[in-house]
Amino acid sequence: MDYNSAQERVKKLKSFYKNCMWFAIVAGFILIRNFIKYSGTDHNFQGWFILTVWAIILGVKAVNLFVFDSEWENQILEEELKKSKKPINFQN
Repeated sequence: MDYNSAQERVKKLKSFYKNCMWFAIVAGFILIRNFIKYSGTDHNFQGWFILTVWAIILGVKAVNLFVFDSEWENQILEEELKKSKKPINFQN
């Protein structure tokens, strides 16, 4: 991994961790607010849609960062290059 790609990955990781931190803060605020507001009498959870969509987006970002990273991409590229291709015979 060269310096530029490492720097780009660090920026993406920093952004991902910031998003996770804000998600935890907002989710905690919403959960505490709903717990105080409804105090166990009503199980109507408001804000679930926003948290669900946000969690899905964070999940997709996590998969892109940790599963399909540049090492995975380089490995697949090398495997494709190593496959032996049969030459095309243009003579009939």
